[in-house]
This record gives sequence, structure tokens and C-alpha cells, in this order.
Amino acid sequence: MGEFDGKSVIVTGGALGIGGAASLAFAREGANVTILDWNAEAGDAMVDRITSSGGVAQFVHADAGTTEGCRSTVEAAVEAYGGVDVVFNNVGIQPPDSYVDAVELPEETWDKIIAVNLKSRFLMAKYAVPHMRIAGGGVIISSASVQGLQSMGGVSAYAASKGGDLSLMRQMSLDFARDNIRVVAVNPGAIDTPMVRNAIEGTGGNLEDELMSTARAHPLGRIGQPEDIANMVLFLASDRASFVTGSYFNVDGGLMAMGAWANTVGADGSA
Repeated sequence: MGEFDGKSVIVTGGALGIGGAASLAFAREGANVTILDWNAEAGDAMVDRITSSGGVAQFVHADAGTTEGCRSTVEAAVEAYGGVDVVFNNVGIQPPDSYVDAVELPEETWDKIIAVNLKSRFLMAKYAVPHMRIAGGGVIISSASVQGLQSMGGVSAYAASKGGDLSLMRQMSLDFARDNIRVVAVNPGAIDTPMVRNAIEGTGGNLEDELMSTARAHPLGRIGQPEDIANMVLFLASDRASFVTGSYFNVDGGLMAMGAWANTVGADGSA
């Protein structure tokens, strides 16, 4: 018996990286998984991987930043599995060419990042919550980011989307608490995903050197793996977290505990 036997779970951006790890983990625990992704080849491959291992999954090829993409995904989950119990809002983009300041960032790039990373959270709630209400409850989890708490240069749209994600999570947790719908978020640190690797290569960095440097920046001394986030997501989606809502959880190898100042100030307070 799996922890999520018979539960209908939607994972946006569920074909690769953190989303792929979460799709696999939910399926292993008995969930019926609906994967929303823009990458058709990866989505089909993930469904094949899950079903070949005895799991249950379907793929919706759509843009999570659009009304139709989110609505069709919820409709597919309801039609195939009878409802929606868990939504993991994992989808996110950070294009390599978006690493510029707000003056240089094209407006269409801003709009795309905000639509995929933030508007999709609103849209998934808009279409999934009515079905959760019918079922007597549910869980909505967002993959936000440590960049929603602190930031770095050149990521205005991404940082805004992640800060907005955390604020929206807190607000929706209040609106939907009366419906027994919990709303929470995880803030990953640097995770070894295709998005991170593409960003490094797209900005001209040496991939292996940058990964090693990033690992050293985390107090635990390593870059995170997608499974690290998936493990926390499954816990938050489970009944073991039944009294948890309106909160975020850093899964960041200690990055936020250290703070940016620790890179420039010694342990004795000297510069």
C-alpha cells in the first residue's frame, strides 16, 4: 500500500528535474499522476517510465502560463482519476538570456517568466480548488525559491515571480483553510536540474566549475538533487503535515541560514 493510493496528483513541469522526481515519487506511492509539461518528448518518456514500473500516469502537453493549459490539465485529471487531491506547482523557467537588469530585459521575457512561474499558480488554484472543495480538502504546493527571500544580480523577473509565489501561497492558505485545503511552498537552493545546467551554459560559465563552486557555497557542501525536493513535497502533501499551511520550507543545504553576508565577513566579524 502506498501513502497516496488512489489520490489524483497534478505535477506541473513534471517531466524533468524536480518535477520529474516528484512525478516518480508520487507514482511509487500509489498516486494517479497527471503531468503538465511543454516538453512533449520528456513528458511521454516520463509516463512510459512510470507505467512500465506499474504506476499510473498521463501527460498533458500544454503551456502552464496559459488559461487553457491549466484548465485542460485539471480537466484531464478529473476525467481520468475522478478529481484533484494534490497540485504541485513546480513549473518554472529562468532563460539564460534573461540574466540582465530590468532596463535590458525585454518586456516579452518578463511577461513569459511571470506567466509561467507565477500566473500558473493562480490558474491552477482557480481550476483545481472547486474539485478539492467537492472532495472535502486538498493540498497545493509551490516550488518557489531561495530567490524569493534573497536575490542576486540580473534576475528581476525570476526574483519577482518567486517572491510573488510565496506571497500568493500565504494569501491562498487563508482563503482556502475553511475548505480544508492546505497551501504551502518549498524554497529549493541550487538543484542539479536541466534548467540550472542550461542557465550556466547559456551565461558562458564552465559547467563543471560552476557546479563545484555552487556546491561549495552551500554549508552542506553539495548541490541539491531533485529527489531532495521531492521528498519534502511528498511529506507536505501527506497527512503527516495535516496541521501545516501558509508556510514555506527551505530545502537549500543551509544557504539561507548562512546568508549572503557570510561570504564577505569572517566568523569573528572582521571584513
